[in-house]
Amino acid sequence: MPQPTQNSAHRISRRAVLRGAGVTVALPWLPSLTAFADTPSAATFPKRFAVLFMGNGINEDYWSAEGSGPEMKLSKTLSVMEPLKHKINVIDGLFNKAATGQGIHPAQTGSLLSGAHIQKGAIIHSGVSVDQTIAGAIGQDTAQSSIVLACEQPMTGYHETNFSMAYSSHISWQTPDSPVPVELYPSLAFDSLFENRGSLRNMSILDRVKDRAETLSRKVSSSDKTKLDEYLTSVREVEKRVDGMRKTKDQADDQAKLRNRPAFTMERPANGLPEDLRDHVRLMCDIIAIAFQTDRTRVASLLQARDLSALYYPFLDVKEGHHAASHNNSSEGYERIARFHLSQFAYLAAKLDSMPEGDGTVLDHSCLMYLSNMWIGRKHDNGRLPVVLAGGLGGTLQTGRSLNYLDAGEANRKMCSLYLSIMDRMGIKLDRFGDADTRLERL
Repeated sequence: MPQPTQNSAHRISRRAVLRGAGVTVALPWLPSLTAFADTPSAATFPKRFAVLFMGNGINEDYWSAEGSGPEMKLSKTLSVMEPLKHKINVIDGLFNKAATGQGIHPAQTGSLLSGAHIQKGAIIHSGVSVDQTIAGAIGQDTAQSSIVLACEQPMTGYHETNFSMAYSSHISWQTPDSPVPVELYPSLAFDSLFENRGSLRNMSILDRVKDRAETLSRKVSSSDKTKLDEYLTSVREVEKRVDGMRKTKDQADDQAKLRNRPAFTMERPANGLPEDLRDHVRLMCDIIAIAFQTDRTRVASLLQARDLSALYYPFLDVKEGHHAASHNNSSEGYERIARFHLSQFAYLAAKLDSMPEGDGTVLDHSCLMYLSNMWIGRKHDNGRLPVVLAGGLGGTLQTGRSLNYLDAGEANRKMCSLYLSIMDRMGIKLDRFGDADTRLERL
């Protein structure tokens, strides 16, 4: 098991919390809260890791990157990363060998973040995923060890390959026998983030800490006051959007009681989930951004569209559901689906990059990873996986590159080697993870 990292008490702490009635509002890093002669280095700040997942692959005709630095060329789907291409790595050719040759869909997803061999039949068994391995090592330093979010409810039952649909519905596993339950509802994720509870749950969290915020504002520097105002304004904007979804969820819960079933088992939007996926995924990204900015957690995952996804995209002029569209993944419609999901990753990366932290940004101290469980949906080919990283992990990860491992040989293109390399940079040293005992070369 990974060893815990150095206790956060030895790190610079220039954060504060505002407490009100039944609520805790954590604040971002504010330099003037503690007097230091010099701006701390990037290595001083906590490192964060997040995974964003879209099932069923991409349109391979429009997914490519060439070169490095300012000259790096991004394909049509990857073009949404253009404004941040100096802070990303596009990685091609990696794969998870344990997920090949075991059948389609669940077997291609259940160990994506662990490299374990999964088990058929009634008893599920995979491996602890890389995000939860990281959370196990550094989660004691934050209020929440990790946040695990999803924009689509899990499936039940079994696939025709006799693998449980749980493998298709989860990417984050806390033990080999148990995936982490996903949070589907933005209002509940928001409430958890701010410890919003009790009878005042429907009242504005900012109204409940207004006096404390005003007092703090008078004590910090003018630049920190501006930063504090910007942060509270962004929280207010998110809160307003959450409030509308909270009302919808409450109505769904009332209807579910009449039907004697849990709300999340009903079809969207009767289940209280946002009808427009754009609103849903964007709000989940905002919640991850706030969680990272305020150091409430340093580990997150967001399942934007699960394997065998049933999501629809009328706003993209695509008539088929996600899974059906992936069987014609070389179509223009499916390219739009892949580009939409990557654009949400780009949105989160840009949001973190707009948050100053020391002499860099929150993105500079993070690693965001975007990936899918296969390359070509119509062939169910997962012999290579689409991967994009964003952020430099406190200066430990070089960015602005396209890295191709397709011809490096199986032993040198393991996803788990990438995971070992990322964990190394987060201070978590393991001899082996999944099927890998070596780090990814050239990273």
